[in-house]
Amino acid sequence: MFLCRCALAVSFAAGISLCFAQQPSMTGPLQLPKSHTFDAGPLGKLDLNGVVSGLGLVQGNHAGSDAAAQADLSNGQIFIQKTSGWWQFYIQAGAYNIPVLATPFASTADNVTKLWGPLPVAYLTLVPSKNFSILIGKLPSLIGAEYTFDFENMNIERGLLWNQENSVNRGIQVNGSLGKLSLSASWNDGFYSNRYTWITGALAYQINAANSLSFVAGGNAGHTSFQTVATPVQNNSSIYDVIYSFKKGAWVVQPYFQYTDIPHTATSGGGALLVAYNFKHHLSLSGRSEYISSTGNLLFGPGSGGWSLTVTPAFQNHDFFVRGEVSFVRATQYTPGDAFGVAGMNQSQPRGSIEAGFLF
Repeated sequence: MFLCRCALAVSFAAGISLCFAQQPSMTGPLQLPKSHTFDAGPLGKLDLNGVVSGLGLVQGNHAGSDAAAQADLSNGQIFIQKTSGWWQFYIQAGAYNIPVLATPFASTADNVTKLWGPLPVAYLTLVPSKNFSILIGKLPSLIGAEYTFDFENMNIERGLLWNQENSVNRGIQVNGSLGKLSLSASWNDGFYSNRYTWITGALAYQINAANSLSFVAGGNAGHTSFQTVATPVQNNSSIYDVIYSFKKGAWVVQPYFQYTDIPHTATSGGGALLVAYNFKHHLSLSGRSEYISSTGNLLFGPGSGGWSLTVTPAFQNHDFFVRGEVSFVRATQYTPGDAFGVAGMNQSQPRGSIEAGFLF
């Protein structure tokens, strides 16, 4: 079965910002409403937002430890931030669920307990100049083209390529920009290992208002034996992404390619296409297609691969949103016992999801 990895400052999922804008970053189509601003005395003016939502999921060929139907709180989070002055901060606190394709469903309680705790993201930002910033704390990863939390993304479930990346790490990050170029570099603990041996970097070029191209790379400069749900074997990997983003009018189109290498253990490579279109009357439709292959025992057995298709219609009217999702994953070159179903003998897995809640 798929090895589960566990995943806002600066993120290259939708281009670069230097953290002076409202967080958390969101690809869309869902959008946060205007922040609730209040005076916090010596801290100055702070902005408050949040999300509360529930998720229901049905699936075929579920694993033996899973169930055919699941329901849980998908988000119960608040975001508090200071976005002015030479020092700023961002705090994201609460409960979350991280549903991932080809991975057994985990309860929200298990997600919070086994991943990054009830304070998944929190960092201090120092802003010595308008084109330079320094972030210190629990940071979102620079790696990848999908954000960690479901409300930030086009789709409810994270994808197959996302499952090879890190999501939240502890460390320090510097960001700078010069004209159309933006650069970030980070020293951190990779897959939340508490071993500070990871170095990541990202370079983005804003071609024009609608188009950008990013190159992102990161890896473990040492070797970490420590493993948990949040710190899988991929903590010893190096990861490379090339991400192209097009945003204009009602369209968002984002193809990207990824390669990972776990020395002397396994490699993976693949590509994905993310597309979203915003219709009138608060409606949108998003889709994701992806393919990944591997060497070593990384996906569905040695030398296996897989592909997926995901379609997510959504409706948002002011604070309220509801969206559905249909996804299909098919394993290729899989080892019997390492695929889907109670015995791991089934080649594919269909899922249907619905999520509803409020962004405030």
